[in-house]
Amino acid sequence: MTMAQSLLAEFETQAPITRRFLERLPEDKLTWKPHEKSMSAGQLAYHLAFIPGGVIRFVQNNPAQAPQFAGFPQPSSRQEILKTFDENIVAVRDLLPKFDDAHMNETWRMVSKGHEVLAQPRGQFLRDVMFSHWYQHRGQFCVYLRLLNVAVPASWGPSADEPPLFMQKAQVA
Repeated sequence: MTMAQSLLAEFETQAPITRRFLERLPEDKLTWKPHEKSMSAGQLAYHLAFIPGGVIRFVQNNPAQAPQFAGFPQPSSRQEILKTFDENIVAVRDLLPKFDDAHMNETWRMVSKGHEVLAQPRGQFLRDVMFSHWYQHRGQFCVYLRLLNVAVPASWGPSADEPPLFMQKAQVA
């Protein structure tokens, strides 16, 4: 199995789980914030929807210009968030399989203001940012849902509201 195939297999498992979280965001809570310094629930959901496709497109450039980490868009509806998510799922499914192991092991660089700020194998960057970063924000979003008194979906293990996914599958069978 190539690195890209391994990452894609994980992605295909995680994407539907992430979608379940995004689907739970109440339409009337898009602008809600747990703290004045926090992103709104809609901004965080939009960021969560954008991460996989944004990252896979970002690593196409070498070197890549470091992004500005301010002003995440405020979506106007949950449907906008889910549409963004679906578009980014398509991007990953289209681009990731094109990466062979040589491309994944190539040193990928990020620059800011003409200075290199990061140099690491492209595959490692994808693991760190497309996945670990994605999971971190999904966990953050889980807290938002709990604070909004929304039933939190199970991801791997149970949540306080749902049994683990494997148990849900067993109940259906």
